Amino acid sequence: MKNKIAVLFFAVLCGVASAIACTSLIASGKATVSGRPILWKHRDTSAKNNYLYRVEADSLAGRKYGFVGLFNGADSLMLDEAWMGMNDAGFAIMNTVAYNLPENSPEWIDREGYVMALALGTCASVDDFAALLDNLPRPMGVRTDFGVIDAAGNGAYFETDDMGYTRFNLADATDGVMIRTNYAYSGEPDKGLGYIRHGNVEAILAAEIATGSITPASLTDGVSRSFYNSLMGYNALEIGDSWTVDQDFVPRHSSTASIAIEGILPGETPDRTMMWANVAYPPCSHTVAVTLTEIPFEVGPNSEKGAYSPAGIEAGERMKSVFPVQRGNGQKYINLDALRPIIEAEYGISLANYAKANSKRR
Repeated sequence: MKNKIAVLFFAVLCGVASAIACTSLIASGKATVSGRPILWKHRDTSAKNNYLYRVEADSLAGRKYGFVGLFNGADSLMLDEAWMGMNDAGFAIMNTVAYNLPENSPEWIDREGYVMALALGTCASVDDFAALLDNLPRPMGVRTDFGVIDAAGNGAYFETDDMGYTRFNLADATDGVMIRTNYAYSGEPDKGLGYIRHGNVEAILAAEIATGSITPASLTDGVSRSFYNSLMGYNALEIGDSWTVDQDFVPRHSSTASIAIEGILPGETPDRTMMWANVAYPPCSHTVAVTLTEIPFEVGPNSEKGAYSPAGIEAGERMKSVFPVQRGNGQKYINLDALRPIIEAEYGISLANYAKANSKRR
């Protein structure tokens, strides 16, 4: 087994650097309205467009399970780096870079996407993923918080570096919720990034966490559209200003997706796993329902410009009015007057899509 994993792991070349900043959460069934666990990632990356694609099981390629994964736009369907996904066994995975873990070996870095693609093709449970990490060759080339859930309702974060990992089980979270941004709880204290964003998520979801009423929309269309800053103590969208600086909000100029994977209830089959996906700059786009067999056209690699999602391209056009200043540090400034009507319109589309998909699901 170990040799087979080594072959699979080293068979690919180093690719695009991993995400520069992300925000994430895992919620157990006791923390959600539906009783289903949720795995959520708000993605920030230098890859400006991403898309969703179905990868089939293939014994010759070492894939036991088919899966739907999030891939970098312009990857030309190589599909060897997944940045989030769910598979036919009901297993799901995502990651956030943890900058307070030990740095990677210089000759072997940015392997997170390869590890997640490998996990989606071979893992059925949280424990399977732990075994995968145990058997990967060292150095692993990762510096990250991997978040996973499975069909049994289990969840965990694996704070992982080149040589090993620290595991945090969802079952040990008293309120049923775990949050990670760009630092590891097991890493060097007060180092890394994302402390204010971590506080933003806690504040925005405080009432829902306290009452066990988190929904996927709370994340894709709540947190990922919120310009609340926990250090400043206000929401920039709500105070009437025309401009704000793009600093320490969950949505950032580099944000390219917000995806919540909703697991299954006891007795349900893994094909009931649902992905709620906003594959673009979240404030300027909307969420669609994705299943293991159905991926809407707008979030697949369906653009005439290449392997890009139409939703990402359309959101990029809307972003031009939200970040209209191109010279100097202009892209750090958000035109809130332009953003407010866009958020309102796209939020309405999201809610309609949620209602339609949930009705069909029932």
